[in-house]
Amino acid sequence: MSGKPVLWLPRRVSDSTIARARRNYDVIVTETDMPGTADEIVAMSAKADAMMPCHSEHFSADVVARLDPRLKIIANHSVGMDHCDIPALKARNIVVTNTPDVLSDATAELAMLLMLGAARRVVDGERLVRTGSWDSWSPAFMVGKQVSGSRLGIVGMGRVGRAFAAKARGFDMEIHYYNRSRLPEGLEKGAVFHETIESLLPVSDFLSLHCPATPETVDLMNSRRFGLLPDGAVFVNSARGALVDETALLEAIGSGKLAGAGLDCFKTEPGGNPAFAEFNNIFMLPHIGSATAKTRDAMGFRALDNLDAFFAGETPRDAF
Repeated sequence: MSGKPVLWLPRRVSDSTIARARRNYDVIVTETDMPGTADEIVAMSAKADAMMPCHSEHFSADVVARLDPRLKIIANHSVGMDHCDIPALKARNIVVTNTPDVLSDATAELAMLLMLGAARRVVDGERLVRTGSWDSWSPAFMVGKQVSGSRLGIVGMGRVGRAFAAKARGFDMEIHYYNRSRLPEGLEKGAVFHETIESLLPVSDFLSLHCPATPETVDLMNSRRFGLLPDGAVFVNSARGALVDETALLEAIGSGKLAGAGLDCFKTEPGGNPAFAEFNNIFMLPHIGSATAKTRDAMGFRALDNLDAFFAGETPRDAF
């Protein structure tokens, strides 16, 4: 034995992250790169002092109750924490951290892609060219919804929401937002604060979600709230699938209430919702908001920073 703490990596993280981890830890890498099951997590808790899971590994209260006392810290390779029962982990004196800040720009970039793709009918257009079906043009051909100068509603003005707002300002969008509390003027940067979601929705030609999934935000967007959006609005979700009542979204798309939607996350992952595939005005991606090489390295390094601090006897920067 080397005397180093043992670290389990249930998923294949970046090569740079693995190389750095091996300097300070005895690393166990799961080569299959499949989500860790409850039984695997419990079994590995008897072999590892630390884990670096992703949002695909679920630490429910039942799993936490079965964890071996050897496990001391879960350094998540994610910013979202809805896969962890934080109170249950704290009750077992297991430290939990995440990776804020470092994925904000990448996720905001993808939200912008989703918004533009849904607004400018990317699914229809790409399919026409790829299948060789593009054989005509007219002023009425492939007319979409203009983003520039439109009103943008943002639900959740945390790090990602603010990064998205910064990019939207480049399109001269009029920015409105709902947040649990109003931002200081220096962070608000002219955006209009709304005390309720109900106040925000009617002025949102485009609506983008950037809030966490919590028991309070499950099905945040439901039939009633979709109905409050302007006719022909575009809806974007790059946060969590749990935020959306997917049946209500399908109804809003099918009725023409919404001009389109851009989605990077779904209730069921992996897989998504097959019913969405019937609509060409729903632009979908497989939950890849933070999937850039630069961001994956940064996420891994941030998780390792938290581990290094913990094993040095310090409080990790991102501890919950």
